[in-house]
Amino acid sequence: MSSTSDKIKGLANEAAGNVKQGVGKMTDNDRLRAEGKAQEIKGEAQQAVGKAKDAVKDVVDKA
Repeated sequence: MSSTSDKIKGLANEAAGNVKQGVGKMTDNDRLRAEGKAQEIKGEAQQAVGKAKDAVKDVVDKA
């Protein structure tokens, strides 16, 4: 997977997680809140992977 697709999927997961958390709070649904938080964290990790790939590519390109 490319760094761009990692970052895009990460943003999508983070956004979806935030929505789930919001709905969970509004409906007092702890399970939905927890799922949302987990999805948000997954999205943050995907974005970090994408950024790391970019950093490695930059180093390789400069070599």
